[in-house]
Amino acid sequence: MTSAYDRLPLNALRVFEAVATRLNFSDAAEALHVTPAAVSQQVKALEDYLQTPLLLRNGRGVQLTLEGTRLLPGLRRGLDELETALQQIRQERESGTVNVTTVSSFLQKWLTPRLADLHARHPDIDFRIHTSSEIVDFARTDFHAAIRLGTGTYAGLRSEKILDEYLVAVASPALLAKYGAIPDAGDLARLPLLHGDEINWTSWCEGDVDGLTRLRGAFLDDSAALLGATVEGLGYGILRWTLAAGELQAGRLVLASKQVLPHRFAYYFVCPEPYMTLPKVTALRDWLLGQAREFPPPPAG
Repeated sequence: MTSAYDRLPLNALRVFEAVATRLNFSDAAEALHVTPAAVSQQVKALEDYLQTPLLLRNGRGVQLTLEGTRLLPGLRRGLDELETALQQIRQERESGTVNVTTVSSFLQKWLTPRLADLHARHPDIDFRIHTSSEIVDFARTDFHAAIRLGTGTYAGLRSEKILDEYLVAVASPALLAKYGAIPDAGDLARLPLLHGDEINWTSWCEGDVDGLTRLRGAFLDDSAALLGATVEGLGYGILRWTLAAGELQAGRLVLASKQVLPHRFAYYFVCPEPYMTLPKVTALRDWLLGQAREFPPPPAG
């Protein structure tokens, strides 16, 4: 079935509005970047469509007929609404809200301290950030992008590496002063150790591996909680560099070992390929890449 809209002479209506506003064919043609003959042809097509004259030619100028006078206000309202709708679409591509998902610990310790800079550079874009360890289904949600710690392989999605990740051993200054640095090899049983799910102390150290498997200490499966316990001096912790760097800079943590291990994963900006045509999404991607370039890696041992 065809819609009534399919038969509307939209181009002729636009030309008529230009002539009716200027009451001159030549001026309307100049505004529309067409010839006066083309303007005249479009007006005639509209008059044929309506089966009534809309303009009276008066030398070089024109006058509106009664029917033309009645048509013009409604036409202008329609064109204004159309322009408003088109403008909203343009603005939503460049501004508005960007829905992003990432892991909670990365948001808390790396992304949040930088959000003021993001807002200062892009004040017209509102960022709504959701935290989850699950991979979102872009087809069933309103998310535009994800920042993921992984291998970068996400079927059917565009993936760009933002940042490499590392693992470092850290402690509070008071704890390090009391127990000393973590030895490169040997017995760690004398040290208060905290355990997480990133890596175990057996993989971190060399030496008495059998003894390491019997190490005691609290286990926390949340990276942010592990970081907090380490800052509080409850023990030595192995943490991701993106989480620990800010605490080291603030003096609340210190490196407890010269060893630095590359993480098996990195951070990736992930989104459906069509979303990269949205300026607001590319603005976020470019900002993240810029922040990552300014973020120094851990000092090499």
